[in-house]
Amino acid sequence: MTIGVKKVARPPEMSFGESLYLLEILKGLAVTMGHFLHNVAHNKDIPTIEYPEVRRVMPPRFRGCHRLMKRQNGAPRCVACYMCATACPAVCITIVAGESPDPKVEKYPVRFDIDMLRCIFCGQCVEACPVDAIRMDTGWFTPPEDTREKLIYTIDRLLEK
Repeated sequence: MTIGVKKVARPPEMSFGESLYLLEILKGLAVTMGHFLHNVAHNKDIPTIEYPEVRRVMPPRFRGCHRLMKRQNGAPRCVACYMCATACPAVCITIVAGESPDPKVEKYPVRFDIDMLRCIFCGQCVEACPVDAIRMDTGWFTPPEDTREKLIYTIDRLLEK
C-alpha cells in the first residue's frame, strides 16, 4: 500500500498593492463616512446633557452609591450581622464587629468598608440587610477620584450621605 500525494490548489500570490489592502480600507472608510454624514444631516434632535450643570433624572429604582442609615441617637443602624457581606457576590464589604455600649443592640460595626472599585451595584447587600441599615438610594454614581484609597468608603463617609 502506497501513500498518495494530493496536490492542493493554493491561492495566487498577492501583488504589493493588494497586500496593502488599500481598496478594502477605502471601502470601510466609505461606509463609516456614509453613516457619519447621514447622522449629521438627519439627526438634528440628538439630546445633549450638560452634565455638571444639568443632572439627568434618574429612574426611581436606580441603584446609586451606598449609604448607611442612622438611629435616632446618630449611631449607625447596622448591627454587624455580616449578612450584607455574605450576600455580596463581589466580596467588597468588610465589617469588623464590636460590643455595643447600648444594651438594646448586641453588636455594632467598628469598621464598615465598601470597596467601590469591586462593587458591581447589584443591590444584594440592600436586600440582605435585616434592619434596613444600608441603602443605595443616593442617586449618585461613584464619583471619579484621583487615588484608589478614596474609593474605599469607610463608615464615616457612608454615614454622611
